[in-house]
Formats: sequence, C-alpha cells, structure tokens
Amino acid sequence: MPRSGSQGSSAQAARDYLSDRIEERPAPQGFMRWSFVLTCFMRILSILWIMKGLSAWAVILGIWTPIGHFEARSTGYQATVIYFALIDLIAAVGLWMASTWGGIMWLLAIMSHLILAAFFPGIVSGGVMTVAFFLTLMAVYLGISWLAAREA
Repeated sequence: MPRSGSQGSSAQAARDYLSDRIEERPAPQGFMRWSFVLTCFMRILSILWIMKGLSAWAVILGIWTPIGHFEARSTGYQATVIYFALIDLIAAVGLWMASTWGGIMWLLAIMSHLILAAFFPGIVSGGVMTVAFFLTLMAVYLGISWLAAREA
C-alpha cells in the first residue's frame, strides 16, 4: 500500500523541527564543538546558581541568621531576597536544561543583582570582587554563545 502525501509531509516537518535545547541541535563536524562547551558551561553555572538560590532560602528560613531576623528587616530587603530565591532557582533549572530561556533568565538574574547592588548597596551585597566575577561570567557566557551560534 503506498504512503499518502500527508505522512511524508509530517515526517519532513519532524526532521525540520528545531528545538531550543542546545544539546538537541545537530552536531557539526570539527575538532572543537562550541555547543558542547556551552552546555558544560551552562551546567557549571547551574550548580553555582542553585547554591545562590538555596542561600537566599536559607536567609528566609533563618538558617544563617537568627530566627525572626528576616521578618524584622525592611520590606524592600524581604522582597529582594524572595525575588532572588525564586529567580535564581528558575534560572538554574533552565541552565541545566541548556535551553535558550535558561540563559535569558540567568542574564536577567545576574543583571538584576548588579543593578540592585549599584543602586541599593544596603540590600544587595555588591563588592568589587562580586561585580567583577559576575561580569566575567557574563562575558564568558556571551562569548561561548556567540562561538556556538557561528558554529551552527
């Protein structure tokens, strides 16, 4: 029995489907696969951002501070800690999955931290080493992303 035309077109559509996950894209031939380097870098960042998000939860739950200390702080401080407790873990999940939205959420989280550290240093710690570390991570991520995009 011959195949119908609709089955052939759906198979072609499935082959043409591009996922936003970096690791599901077809692998180019060559010595250095930048998409693999990007995936490894994103997974390392994911582990760091899981630790950062869990440290915000430790502040909320009173693990690193005396019980009641979080509730006694200003509303701005509380909102900032809760924001980072959520966005850092969401970004970490997206980074681990090596998806495009994970990188975007991570950039949003890191830029939020840098902007809040610049304008509200009493709420968000932003020492010179922290800012330099975050800017270096951003530069490395954007550089590897650019190389991976050129590779494709």
